[in-house]
Amino acid sequence: MLARRIVLLVPLLLGIVLFVFLVMRFANTDPTSAYFQGSNPTPEQLHEFREENGLLDPLPVRYVNFVGDLLRGDMGISVLNRGEVLDQVTTALPLTLQLTFMGLGIAVVLSLVFGVIAAVYRDRLPDQVIRVVSLIGVAAPGFWLALLMIQYLAVGAGWFPTSGYVNPADSFTGWLKTMTLPAFALSLPVAAQLTRIVRTSMVEELDKDYVRTATGSGLPPVVVVGRNVLRNALITPLTVLGLRVGYLLGGAVVIETIFALPGMGSLMITAVKNGDPAVVQGVVITVAVGFVVVNLLIDVLYLLVNPRLRGAA
Repeated sequence: MLARRIVLLVPLLLGIVLFVFLVMRFANTDPTSAYFQGSNPTPEQLHEFREENGLLDPLPVRYVNFVGDLLRGDMGISVLNRGEVLDQVTTALPLTLQLTFMGLGIAVVLSLVFGVIAAVYRDRLPDQVIRVVSLIGVAAPGFWLALLMIQYLAVGAGWFPTSGYVNPADSFTGWLKTMTLPAFALSLPVAAQLTRIVRTSMVEELDKDYVRTATGSGLPPVVVVGRNVLRNALITPLTVLGLRVGYLLGGAVVIETIFALPGMGSLMITAVKNGDPAVVQGVVITVAVGFVVVNLLIDVLYLLVNPRLRGAA
């Protein structure tokens, strides 16, 4: 199964690259205008720039050249600062990955804890409170939560900085303070949705015959829930988790802008404002490839969680 998924990644990635390429080519962005911004180039200079950068070639030729450059690790040159796009992406990507996976970890932990509690105490007070809070969390957008956290936890209480980033190599405590609020703002909507799904899956598993048999044979409830019920109930949440990784990567763009974090989101927003299409397409392709790779890892988790799937494969 994994071999088939890996083979299917090739046309999928080519399709992603084609889509990004076409969108950027038909968008109202002209690298020539960005390159000569603030100057008055002659028609000869404009023609020379377009010819050197392949802008006069037919669209299929430009796409083939673009794919060939990507395979060689060349994402192009930024027309604004004349730097390699790959260098800018590799500089900004680690922060975005830190934020995304920190938010993912928070979402997974919160959803498992509160989802299991809600299922075990089904229709009782803990379950009702968790269901109401999770419903509010699903409806609350991440950027709104970010603004509330800045207002009350950063400005009001002074527990966290309002913006900025500290490298963990310089100060782990400073890094943790700068990343906590963005990670929670990014993760809470996902945690709320996953909590409801974990709770539903757990309730379905708790009503099955093998649970009553295991409980009647004298196994402790902690063993039954932790070893059997939870493992079987994780298949559906894993499906949703793979889809929500895309939300986390996309939401990081907004969250990074709010907290002034120099990640992929800030890089793309700056490139869009300044009309730098090479940087925009480099960031979009990197995020899309990351989303595909994470979903492949989710497939690996399927194999670990579900023995029947391993047998079928």
